[in-house]
Amino acid sequence: MKVEYPSPDSLLPLPAATFHILVALADRDRHGYSIMQDVAARTSGKVQLSAATLYSSIRRMLEQGLVEELRDSPDPDSQDQRRRYYGLTAFGRKVAAAEAQRLTAMLSQARETGLIPKKI
Repeated sequence: MKVEYPSPDSLLPLPAATFHILVALADRDRHGYSIMQDVAARTSGKVQLSAATLYSSIRRMLEQGLVEELRDSPDPDSQDQRRRYYGLTAFGRKVAAAEAQRLTAMLSQARETGLIPKKI
């Protein structure tokens, strides 16, 4: 049975936490705490996801088909059975790319109006 997903654009704009989580999962599967650490590192500490924000976002993202919970740990050294690992779905990757393109277009508009400097 094939699942029918809506157009990626229909989910835009994404909540900031959702986009950060998708970016964190873009290069590898991760457990929740690893996602929180990645977001903090990528944003130089400017975005700190709380556990409540992270897991409520992941719950919604699971329902939307953006991420999936993995049965097995992608880390063979991990022995912690309590950790839940998440991976980006193909649909989640499309939605993240659509959001990145939307943000790029907004940045371009800000440059064109002189709000921020143009690239050198």
